[in-house]
Amino acid sequence: MTSSRGRAWSVWALGMAAYVVAVLHRTSFGVAGLDAAQRFEVSASVLAGFTVLQLLVYAGLQVPIGVLLDRFGPRRLLVTGSLVMAAGQVVLALADHVGVAYVGRALVGAGDAATFISVLRLVAAWFPPSRVPVLTQLTGLTGQLGQILSAVPLVALLHAKGWTTAFVSVAAVGVVVAVAIAVAVHDEPGVPVTHGRPVDVTRVWRDLRIAFRHPGTRLGLWTHFTTQFSGTAFVLMWGFPFLVSGEGLSRSTAGRLLSAMVFVGLVGGPLLGVLVQRHPLRRSWLVLAVLAGTVVSWTAVLAWPGPAPLWLLVVLVVSLATNGPASMIGFDFARTFNPPNRLGTATGIVNVGGFFAALTTILLVGVLLDVRTGGASSYGLDDFRVALLVQYALWAVGLVGILRTRQLVRRRMARQGVVVPPMRAVVAHRIARRRRRG
Repeated sequence: MTSSRGRAWSVWALGMAAYVVAVLHRTSFGVAGLDAAQRFEVSASVLAGFTVLQLLVYAGLQVPIGVLLDRFGPRRLLVTGSLVMAAGQVVLALADHVGVAYVGRALVGAGDAATFISVLRLVAAWFPPSRVPVLTQLTGLTGQLGQILSAVPLVALLHAKGWTTAFVSVAAVGVVVAVAIAVAVHDEPGVPVTHGRPVDVTRVWRDLRIAFRHPGTRLGLWTHFTTQFSGTAFVLMWGFPFLVSGEGLSRSTAGRLLSAMVFVGLVGGPLLGVLVQRHPLRRSWLVLAVLAGTVVSWTAVLAWPGPAPLWLLVVLVVSLATNGPASMIGFDFARTFNPPNRLGTATGIVNVGGFFAALTTILLVGVLLDVRTGGASSYGLDDFRVALLVQYALWAVGLVGILRTRQLVRRRMARQGVVVPPMRAVVAHRIARRRRRG
């Protein structure tokens, strides 16, 4: 039993290593954005196009990858994804033209698409269901250590050794991880490689339709859409330029703030996981609380007269750090409302939400910055204030989606005999119980 438990943790650790490196690949361009603008001599919208293309490929492949995951298992997808990302970084490292560099980022997005949901499948296969919510949070949060690797050592290597050396080094790390996964990871206990049913187009479309039509899956999608995009757009593209060019911080201070997001998430994520585990009927309220904190923080920063004080930027970073953990709740909705044979497909559907919203935000912010600056690569605080207002429209759309699908889920649960009491009734009951104890 102890040996089996140790084996489960070792498999999870290797899966986590793959995800950490995937996040390093994913966020590497964000910290190199200013260098890329000079290297390729491009405007803000063209610069944003790198990350938009990367996320577009990522989001577009989520459902196909989910189908392949159900068919071929996580081990083969993790190895393939790691090698594809490494190839993309080599292409970017050697690129001297913007078109070639775009190809590199597209490859990074394709490999990244296979990584996270494959690690989640390993968690579901190797651990009991009672541990899955917390481990899902730990998976999402520990993977963000890759963000620290891009914000600190990669930035240092980029400025010390140059563009090519930095991105080739990142690619080499990806190859090492791919070899480790191929050697030591099994898809399930006692099963090195799983073999699902052959891909049948008719069955795939049926499973996709059934998974999407379930309001629980769509609730997961809107949860991911609403809570993930602001933090993702901040980390992947516009956070570093906003803090440096907009708020006037030094590169080192901006890098430390981006790194702090990871450590905040490592504390808040497990807490959210425990709350989800203990109060599964109140998951949507946790999502709405995180959304409210994010909106209030951004509003305070954007409305502040002049550059915001450092303490307020820290508050913003802390609120954005909760976005990732809250978006993980979307995957928990997919897990609880779909059978195992459709879990990969449902997870892929959910994962589309946040990244589609993020790429929309990144692109629109870039376009608005170009409109404000006339295509120049220097952006001021007022330019960012206008451009970042696009987030409010996406938050509004996502909020409507959450409230609507939550209502549909509760109706379906009521037909099955599970009734979710209103929050005010729960609060009143707890107050009354405490008074009786007093």
